[in-house]
Amino acid sequence: MFQFTPNPHANVRADVLSGLTVALALVPEAIAFAFVAGVEPLVGLYAAFMVGLITACIGGRPGMISGATGALAVVMVALVAQHGVEYLFATVVLMGVIQILAGVFHLGKFIRMVPYPVMLGFVNGLAIVIFLAQLSHFKMPGAEEGSWQWMSGSTLWILLALVSITMAIIHFLPRFTKAIPSSLVAIVCVTLAVILLGLDVRTVGDLASISGGLPDFHIPLVPLTLETLWIILPYSIILAAIGLIESLLTMTLIDELTETRGRGNKECIGQGTANVATGFFGGMGGCAMIGQSMININSGGRGRLSGISAALFLLAFILFASSLIELIPLAALIGVMFIVVISTFEWSSFRILGKIPRADAFVIFLVSAVTVATDLAVAVVIGVIFSALVFAWDVAKRMASETHVDEKGAKIYILSGPLFFGSIQSFKDLFDVNNDPNDVIIDFVNTRVYDHSSLEAIDAIAERYVNAGKILHLRHLSPECRALLKQAGDLVEANVIEDPKYKVADDRLG
Repeated sequence: MFQFTPNPHANVRADVLSGLTVALALVPEAIAFAFVAGVEPLVGLYAAFMVGLITACIGGRPGMISGATGALAVVMVALVAQHGVEYLFATVVLMGVIQILAGVFHLGKFIRMVPYPVMLGFVNGLAIVIFLAQLSHFKMPGAEEGSWQWMSGSTLWILLALVSITMAIIHFLPRFTKAIPSSLVAIVCVTLAVILLGLDVRTVGDLASISGGLPDFHIPLVPLTLETLWIILPYSIILAAIGLIESLLTMTLIDELTETRGRGNKECIGQGTANVATGFFGGMGGCAMIGQSMININSGGRGRLSGISAALFLLAFILFASSLIELIPLAALIGVMFIVVISTFEWSSFRILGKIPRADAFVIFLVSAVTVATDLAVAVVIGVIFSALVFAWDVAKRMASETHVDEKGAKIYILSGPLFFGSIQSFKDLFDVNNDPNDVIIDFVNTRVYDHSSLEAIDAIAERYVNAGKILHLRHLSPECRALLKQAGDLVEANVIEDPKYKVADDRLG
């Protein structure tokens, strides 16, 4: 379980240095998401530490970084505003239980149902969200209390210069050496430059103080009643779904980048265990973070030790080094995240737009737009539903048949294509009941019956032939089709020709 270097590409030095880089980037993100959720900064920091540590130890994807995320924070804010932070802690515990159950019942495998265009839209949408989140750092307090305005003049130019220097170091340093993560070198160099030159720029300390102690065990102070359960249950289900979708999709992305394979069900259990723990220790819960995961992978982090190091460094910042971490200019972290945006966004999606079906191109755009406008879970669900409907429509048009009359005068319909809810109208249109002979055979050798709608369609055709005084036979039914017909009982009132090769069922189906 605690295998620090699960593949030949992982090593202790790379994982530790990468973990340090990730920890530095985790601080402002955790603080910002805590503000979004309406809780204290330490609630976000504790979540980043505990969720990151536990998932790194027992999760299903070594090298993936987890912590407090914006996708969850935007759902939490309404709960905190209406009922208080204690209800949030109880919700996070229940959220974790639901995620554990998802892993126990092997629901992680359903991430394979997400089409590749949805994955592209997910990645592009999150890259845009990360980019837009950084733009808030280009604002400063306005003249009126509580108002914000865009930076201008020397303040803006200094910030842009520091961001550009950070990005340049990250981009060009690996051409000379990969001994130290370039993101870490960039953060240290820009921080030293700001201190030595005495530049007046915003730092991590301007967001909030990160000084604190170890998180304490804390049972959420909520009434143990059904009323409480009905309050937290809807939020828990939504948070669990969002967390698992984002984590499993991020895991799929990391799998592709590292040419390895994570374990989805194990990741569900790891995420759930982490959220149960953080709920009892005053954290806001979390899931996988694509931005920090990309920083980790790009910095050379591959093993579990990278995530563990990131979590432990973050705890060390909170306990011992808060005064130093608060000196880091936000410009350095903005530059790091801009590089993440550039490397995360699938620029190839522009190149392939004219080479893929228009429906797939639309799905990429749709999922990206919905991710930015609402949240990840909604975007993925909409993308999957749209892709499924397009697929069903395309497949439904493939229902066809060849017909001929055998030596006994029976007309045979040899079907091809799947028979399901989308193709039943095409199926019904194939038959000429009035002009067919008295004996009609429907041959399913090249097709399959998939659902209840198909059974109803078969029954409707059978009834039309019966009303016309003709006999209908079914032939070459697959075992799955016969099982459906058995379950249907008397729904299908047609003779079934016994087929020695396929051992089709007898008159019990008639």
